[in-house]
Amino acid sequence: MNKGAKGMKIWEELKKQWRFMDGVVIVCLVILSFTPLIVFGMNQKNQTDDNGLIAIIKIDGKEVDRFELNENTKHYEKTYYPGKDKYNIVEMEGTRIRVKEDNSPDQIAVRTGWISRAGQTSICLPHKLVVELVSKAPSEEDEDLIISY
Repeated sequence: MNKGAKGMKIWEELKKQWRFMDGVVIVCLVILSFTPLIVFGMNQKNQTDDNGLIAIIKIDGKEVDRFELNENTKHYEKTYYPGKDKYNIVEMEGTRIRVKEDNSPDQIAVRTGWISRAGQTSICLPHKLVVELVSKAPSEEDEDLIISY
């Protein structure tokens, strides 16, 4: 039996076993698989950074610096020394910020590159340095999450 005939036989067997509802289930699953993309895409589209961004630099969980980032922010570099023989050079320009250089072995923060949207972070674990971007004016949704006692 040649390949073409064998393929046709398999196809005919599949057609015999196929039911209409199988197709309906498959189509529904494909549509549902795109739901997170649509939901998160709409959420991100509704986020506006018109009010500007705040870059928060933390070392070992303690805030060491805070910078306002907007279109008028000039190019600026600052070096942090989180420990003996450790350094991180943080660079900012306009509405974006990055860890330009550090002497950590994995270079994760450097490879992260520029971050420019609220909620993004750049983390250098060996040095316990975190660069986090937050919106300058919290949205109504963020205010709903604040729990007061």
